[in-house]
Amino acid sequence: MPPSNSPGDKEKIRLLIVDDIPETRENLRKLLFFESDIDVVGAATNGEEGIQMAVELQPDIVLMDINMPGVDGITASERISQQVPFCQIIMMSVQGEADYLRRSMLAGAREFLIKPFSSDELVSSIRRVYQLGATRRQAMPAMTQIPTGAAASTSAMPQEKGKIVTVYSAKGGVGCSTIAVNVAIALQQNAASKVALVDTSLQFGDVGVLLNLYASRTIADLASHVDELDNELINDIFIAHSSGIKALLAPPRPEVADTVTPALVVDVLERLRTMFDIIIVDTSSVLDDLVLSVLDISDKIIVVTTPEIPAIKNAKLLFEVTEALEYERERTMFILNKVDKRINIRAEDIEANIKYKIEAQLPLDERSVTTAVNQGVPFVLGDKNSLLTQATVAFSNHLVKSLNPSSEKVEAPVRSGIFGR
Repeated sequence: MPPSNSPGDKEKIRLLIVDDIPETRENLRKLLFFESDIDVVGAATNGEEGIQMAVELQPDIVLMDINMPGVDGITASERISQQVPFCQIIMMSVQGEADYLRRSMLAGAREFLIKPFSSDELVSSIRRVYQLGATRRQAMPAMTQIPTGAAASTSAMPQEKGKIVTVYSAKGGVGCSTIAVNVAIALQQNAASKVALVDTSLQFGDVGVLLNLYASRTIADLASHVDELDNELINDIFIAHSSGIKALLAPPRPEVADTVTPALVVDVLERLRTMFDIIIVDTSSVLDDLVLSVLDISDKIIVVTTPEIPAIKNAKLLFEVTEALEYERERTMFILNKVDKRINIRAEDIEANIKYKIEAQLPLDERSVTTAVNQGVPFVLGDKNSLLTQATVAFSNHLVKSLNPSSEKVEAPVRSGIFGR
């Protein structure tokens, strides 16, 4: 947990400086020397050292330079945000381009300072960011700091494994990727869960586009490290989104997909159970070895259909396959997307035909979805008051309860109000 400030410290802000230029580190120390409420607890000379010192010193704020040799400020910020979640990051750069700003915010930075900056600008930024993080620090659960030495024993602190939730449809175009992205963000924001989003539609994955993330690192980067996979390597391949989720993107080109095997995907997903509370997996609309391998290890399978005969027919065929594979019915959640009262195919008719209960109905909202897709801003963030957003958030809450049946009785499928028939 964050170190407690003693009464004499008067809630001093613990600050770590990370910059590869000695003169810059010294100038920053001088600028902050006379600020009685700011305590510079350390100064790192590169990104790798900055990560280590952040873990050891547990600062409130890291003042991070974006351009450093080796591990740069973006990568270091992502890893610090993962390992020291209460720590706030202020990025520094001599360049003020929009791309630098966007990448910094995606990496977890709360503010962006353009060099050179004045003492007043620096101090006001530090205090402002500290206040922004106050609520988050207070909400952090008390926990014992685990030593990093050989004497550390993680087995002494058993941790519940994360849940894998796969979103699948036997027909393309029903909205699986859009649902996966927006449900992941809703879970992150409303269920206080640590959420990963994994795109296993390897040839034509859309998660990166829907989140407006540049695929600088993808799951294909792990293909050449199959024999040396570890959590740190996998974490480095993830790309942080401003919503708080982390995404593991599909390869940038279709031909690269062949380098990613089902065994690799399963290995990665199983490892993610120790790193995240919930792992949302987006899939392609096929039943090949990869998809079946993912379905086999999933705690929940969200089956998506729309009120159209081809989609309903394929959903029925899919459930015949899951029954043949002896999947428990409780593992599947059947949802109806693009619900439109003008269409005369009702949810009751679909349930009667397929013999599976529909857990949720998401209303048709072409304008919100199209705008979200074209702008790269998921509708749960860009159109928070829409019926579609409300239905998606309600479903995400229902999903959380279904994943933890022992902690709370799972409610009946939500059908009133925005889910009304």
